[in-house]
Amino acid sequence: METQEVAEEREQAANLPLFETKEAKGKLAFRLFSSSIFIGICLVWVYTLTNIPKTGDRGRWVWIGMFMAELGFGFYWILTQAIRWNVVRYHPLKHRLSQSSDDKLPGVDVFVCTADPRLEPPALVINTMLSVLSLNYPTDKLSVYLSDDGGSELTFYALLEASRFSKLWIPFCKKFNVEPRSPEAYFSQNFDVEDSANAEQWLFIKKQYEDMKKRIESVYNKGSVPEELKYQHKGFLEWSSNVTKQNHQPIVQIVIDGRDTNAVDNDRCRLPTLVYMAREKRPDWPHHYKAGAMNALIRVSSEISNGAIILNLDCDMYANSADSIKEDLCFFMDEKRGHQIAYVQHPQEFNNITKNDLYANASPAANKVELPGVGGFGTALYCGTGCFHRRASLCGSKYSEEYKESRSLETRKNDRRTVIELEEASKVLASCGCEKGTQWGAQMGLIYGCPVEDIVTGLTIQCRGWKSVYHNPDTTAFLGVAPPTLDIALVQFTGWSDGMFQIFLSKYCPFIYGHNKIKLGAQMGYCVYLLWAPSSLPHLYYTLSLPLSLLHGIPLFPEVIKFIPITLQGKRCILVS
Repeated sequence: METQEVAEEREQAANLPLFETKEAKGKLAFRLFSSSIFIGICLVWVYTLTNIPKTGDRGRWVWIGMFMAELGFGFYWILTQAIRWNVVRYHPLKHRLSQSSDDKLPGVDVFVCTADPRLEPPALVINTMLSVLSLNYPTDKLSVYLSDDGGSELTFYALLEASRFSKLWIPFCKKFNVEPRSPEAYFSQNFDVEDSANAEQWLFIKKQYEDMKKRIESVYNKGSVPEELKYQHKGFLEWSSNVTKQNHQPIVQIVIDGRDTNAVDNDRCRLPTLVYMAREKRPDWPHHYKAGAMNALIRVSSEISNGAIILNLDCDMYANSADSIKEDLCFFMDEKRGHQIAYVQHPQEFNNITKNDLYANASPAANKVELPGVGGFGTALYCGTGCFHRRASLCGSKYSEEYKESRSLETRKNDRRTVIELEEASKVLASCGCEKGTQWGAQMGLIYGCPVEDIVTGLTIQCRGWKSVYHNPDTTAFLGVAPPTLDIALVQFTGWSDGMFQIFLSKYCPFIYGHNKIKLGAQMGYCVYLLWAPSSLPHLYYTLSLPLSLLHGIPLFPEVIKFIPITLQGKRCILVS
């Protein structure tokens, strides 16, 4: 029984703020510097405009083009200042949340999405799954879902292997406070095993992991799961010769039932719920790519666990910090401001950045300045991975002060249906016809019709009155894999810039859709990224016009005045020519 003093301490702790907001240093100095740059830009505009050759004079159209390019440069620069003008940083106070009882913590559903076992090998996927299964969070409140848009039995087999290995990996991680929680990333670090007091257990776990990895890769190289292995789980009955990536029935398999008291690890502690889902796909039905997969996960998870908080990750982005869930819950559970927050976005950081970062994957300016700068207006850009969501906001709910009165985030089901019954009910929600005649993809879930569905979804959530947070912790919460080659990087950046420009030209343009719904600075912050593609046009013009003008003798800049120092009768003078 808890003493009265302990209960009072917990009550006081519950009323304390769970996160702080701090402004970045040097704000005044930057604003003075920025103002001086703006004056310089205006002078350049005035000079270019007043020096355009008259009609019929040589070089007139070159100068007009240069003036338009300068206007483009200046306008885009003004947009970028919006996200540098008021940079803020958020700091969760995890120690205060730790004083609360675990009973008050909400259920958390983790979504991991994969689409093709050839491009995203199952061994990579299961490392992400194992990393989130072993996070420091009550296992009875944690459920992990894998969406396999490839509908591959190879991925399902790998998940079964991971579920068995998790019985060793989870207690090992929590006993020795392992970080990162991905086995591949952890064992690839340099350890002096001989000096370790737990060398024997470390070597045992590593061997078990390597054996599991070999089994998965062996099956992967064969291209199909051998018949003798298919008897290990009833789920393999879902696959037949008629099942293909683009044509198959809905598949939902609860691999670990977290409600089952017999589902325990080697230390006899309960395991989290683990679910495999491959939504139905038919050639004559649109599947809407990742947005469709996420929406199917939202519906299926609402039937099985219905956690109030959703974390979504790409299959190559593993958990690097064991306490990432509790840190981010500080934002949602804060007494004063928590009810306003729809999602908390983490930066996209990678574990394979080269020393010189040839393809600019690290994006330090965006992660450390620009994205925190958007946070100064109460918004954050949803980047599609590494993001914690409030389920209600993701399902289309508008913000209301009623959320402040309803302090509990707990919506988890206390369902007594069998695993078979839950699976069958969930398959209906993962079918093609489930969304027909509904608001899914329009007002509910991720928005359809745009290649960059995450940015649009974040914007629509904020326009429904919700706030959002960009959180860049000292210890990186999630690490992914950056494009390793130039061609892959170019394809990725081209897809992003093209998709974001489509948003700017659509009804979701922040200046139109967000008018009177989000602050002007937030609208400008969105447009910094939505205008990536057209911002290249002024650069392209300068790249072509300057050398061509030089070759044709067309002056574009003021004539240089030479200052020649001379000495006359022992006095230093300057001769101007």
